[in-house]
Amino acid sequence: MVRKRSTRRLWLRDALWAYAMIAPMMIGLLIFYIWPVFQTFFFSFTQWGAFGKYTLNGLTNYQSMLSDPELGGALRNTLIYTVLSVGGGIVVSLFFATLLNQKIRGVGVYRTLYFLPVVTIPAAIAIIWQWLYNGDYGLINFLLSLVHIHGLSWLTNPATALYAIIMVAIWGAVGNNMVLFLAGLQGISSTYTEAAAIDGAGPINKFFHITLPLLSPTIFFVTVTSLINAFQVFDLIFLMLGQNSPALPSGETVVYLYYEHAFIDNDKGYASAIAVFLFVIILVVTIVQLRLQKRWVHYD
Repeated sequence: MVRKRSTRRLWLRDALWAYAMIAPMMIGLLIFYIWPVFQTFFFSFTQWGAFGKYTLNGLTNYQSMLSDPELGGALRNTLIYTVLSVGGGIVVSLFFATLLNQKIRGVGVYRTLYFLPVVTIPAAIAIIWQWLYNGDYGLINFLLSLVHIHGLSWLTNPATALYAIIMVAIWGAVGNNMVLFLAGLQGISSTYTEAAAIDGAGPINKFFHITLPLLSPTIFFVTVTSLINAFQVFDLIFLMLGQNSPALPSGETVVYLYYEHAFIDNDKGYASAIAVFLFVIILVVTIVQLRLQKRWVHYD
């Protein structure tokens, strides 16, 4: 009996220490992540006035969303950005990861150079690319002029602004995705490729029939996280276009529209409804991905 009490005391002491260790993170998670989710959902049923006062208005905000052409345009821009930036980012990252997985001289230096955009602050990235894309003295237009091609004003032209930002997003995502793909490639046993080589398979066949299937768990993880991040894009739009750009309507995303309503128009009720709408989209897309993974992801 005494031994059982002693064991129980030890268990309780260990449990208390465990909860004490995770308490700071759990409290931060509750205050800064979980509670705001419930607040946003509640505010989506309210209408805001002056001095932070609000009143309940039922489903009015969601009804307004159905007939809001600006939200439709922002959703279209977000989908274009998501599909092209995620697809292009994965392809380019996998290409460079495959190259840097080879035994070449100075491979560590190349890996570091490709990873540098990940640790660069978004404001610095935006300033550099704004200069590159500048229609009057940008480096891109200068290089085009060398082959007698007249460049565009990339960030103020509604036809090119969103795609110019997508190129920046792909460039910025290469480093992080490349590290993940490198980890996955280095986890593939060389016995598979050696056996395929004995059977007469070439480099292309080995890549598509051995490397890609065995790398599918990493590709799945990168796809899920990249899609979630792409749907929430804001910083590149805000920093590279800004509020006064004539190309903003063609580059405005759902999160940027949320920012406009919440912090410029002070319409936090409608902004919260937009946030809930985006949350549902991301949730549905993620669930679909989790369901479809059984068809193409191989964990063996």
